[in-house]
Amino acid sequence: MPTLLIKNADQLVTMDEDRREIPDGHVFCRDGIIECVGTDCPDNADEIVDARNCVVTPGLVNTHHHLYQTLTRVVPGGQDALLFGWLQTLYPIWAKFGPEEFFTSAQVGLAELALSGCTMSSDHLYLYPNGARLEDTIEAARTIGIRFHPTRGSMSIGESDGGLPPDSLVEREDDILNDSIRLIDAFHDPNPGSMLRIALAPCSPFSVSRELMRDAALLARDKGVMLHTHLAENDEDIAYSLEKFGCRPGQYAQDLGWTGDDVWHAHCVKLDASEIDLFARSKTGVAHCPCSNCRLGSGIAPVRQMRDAGVKVALGVDGSASNDAGHLLSEARQAMLLQRVQNGADAMSAREALEIATLGGAKVLGRDDCGSIEVGKRADIAIWDVSGLEAAGSWDAVAALVLCGPFNVRDLIVEGKHVVKAGVLTGVEIGKVIEKQNLLAEHLSQRV
Repeated sequence: MPTLLIKNADQLVTMDEDRREIPDGHVFCRDGIIECVGTDCPDNADEIVDARNCVVTPGLVNTHHHLYQTLTRVVPGGQDALLFGWLQTLYPIWAKFGPEEFFTSAQVGLAELALSGCTMSSDHLYLYPNGARLEDTIEAARTIGIRFHPTRGSMSIGESDGGLPPDSLVEREDDILNDSIRLIDAFHDPNPGSMLRIALAPCSPFSVSRELMRDAALLARDKGVMLHTHLAENDEDIAYSLEKFGCRPGQYAQDLGWTGDDVWHAHCVKLDASEIDLFARSKTGVAHCPCSNCRLGSGIAPVRQMRDAGVKVALGVDGSASNDAGHLLSEARQAMLLQRVQNGADAMSAREALEIATLGGAKVLGRDDCGSIEVGKRADIAIWDVSGLEAAGSWDAVAALVLCGPFNVRDLIVEGKHVVKAGVLTGVEIGKVIEKQNLLAEHLSQRV
């Protein structure tokens, strides 16, 4: 069984129960599993990585993304719109996508995540025009090499029925449920160390029926998979829920079986005190997307209140059409800054933000085998070179990761194998991927 030794880290950030930070730290891994953490690990291995002048952390975890949107960054007409107007601008463009667009945009988005320290990501894909399938993104993740939690998203209520998406992008609900069963049976791996897990993710209360939400929850629990959707994203979202359902989003979720430790909701910017209490009691998770929330003018999520109440909170970069970047440390920094703006300069530390970006993400995705550097956990590790310009002059190298950088990894290890080595992706030639992505974007803009 292959062995790996990471040695001489200036600081080894474990995120274990005691949140230990170990100077001159070592990590020894065998067959993708951590066997030793500390300063006295075996000194020989099949592969030895010298982490001198580096901070070593658990890999970052991204819990909300729309990877296909990397093909529609900074689209005119959507740059200065609120959520609903932004969606209405972009839906007609996304309707022109096909399998090639979904595959390539997912490659670009996942490459961006990997280079910035992410070892595990979810993806919320809820539209499937022109023959596209979830397999397009699954194959893209395989080429990059990070753990992947794709969600079988869906939309079933089009404009003609009072929904937001155009009718051309919605599906029959029976077809959605049947394809969900097919994907779970074909791809979902529930075992420890899994590289691929499927979740079910009807898009939002304003694009699917209550019946589909309820049926998806029943199916997910029958199959033992998780549930994900958008919830309480902005004031428009709250108003829609009150008008259409006669209740707030938290009550809507609870009534339809969408609370519990197998559920995580994206955004939750507008949760009130009673909904925060509901999520804490039910162990429901939240994917906090601060940069996207700012870009769309949605507001500041009550992360401090959620964390204090015991809600599981993680980070998500959201789609690159509403964020323009896919960089988790940027999300961690923005999350920290927004909580300080709202609650005071001591509202969130850099270390708490880093914890949310690592261990917090693993907990929300139900991965008790990941998220920290501990004996028995999977060897998902980020190595950050702090000897460069970004961190020059910093007195605290761990806090510097969130406050000033570096923002790209030197090395990224997933399941004990290099995904990024010396700053370069090992699975794909990124220049060719970027060239293809830009060509597709040009063709798409001409068609639009």
